[in-house]
Amino acid sequence: MNTAIEFKDIRKAYGDTTVVNRFSLTIGKGEFITMIGSSGCGKTTILKMINGLVIPDEGTVLVGGKDIRNEDLITLRRNIGYAIQGSVLFPHMTVEENISYVPNLLNKKDKQKTKKAVNKWMDIVGLDNDMLNRYPSELSGGQQQRVGIARALAASPDILLMDEPFGAVDEITRVQLQEEIQRIYKQTNITVVFVTHDIAEAVKLGTKMIVMDQGIIHQYDEPANILENPLTPFVSMLVAQKE
Repeated sequence: MNTAIEFKDIRKAYGDTTVVNRFSLTIGKGEFITMIGSSGCGKTTILKMINGLVIPDEGTVLVGGKDIRNEDLITLRRNIGYAIQGSVLFPHMTVEENISYVPNLLNKKDKQKTKKAVNKWMDIVGLDNDMLNRYPSELSGGQQQRVGIARALAASPDILLMDEPFGAVDEITRVQLQEEIQRIYKQTNITVVFVTHDIAEAVKLGTKMIVMDQGIIHQYDEPANILENPLTPFVSMLVAQKE
């Protein structure tokens, strides 16, 4: 297995509260990892360690085999897509400007390459080009989320991080976006790490699933195996919610 991301004996605390405790995990290239657990269990903290938004107190995070502490964090983040709930688009920028933001930084001398990337991802996420000149305030919640996904992917990163990206949309749009991200994943074979509070979503999307509570991993396996053989009472409780 080629490794995309590796955590080695990670610990992180805020004051007297330990949010991640002796966390070790290896994520292979091309995996779609869903992370689920109780509120405050450390899953978002782990996600943010991958692109250096959070630095562990102890332990090592490797991305592409390189310790993030030794990397230029701006360069690291430009090569990792990041989509969160509500998409958080730049409100003063058009759809085109939002999607092209990172590609423009990477392709300063090749505007045509950036234009092609914008058109490609608009098509992949199912948005018409007549939306390119619209502002976020002129879009529906689902459209904003699609633009957020396109922006996260426009620079063709190897890794995509998603933190409850579909949590702020209605159920119909949520199902549509789940299907979109499944299709994009199959097309690109990108490595995805996806945080969710919804067990059904975690099972549907993940090639593997992490169940966390109180800063530790309770189970890491294929979703079907977790459903059939929950290893701890906490995992059993989550599985019961799915049923």
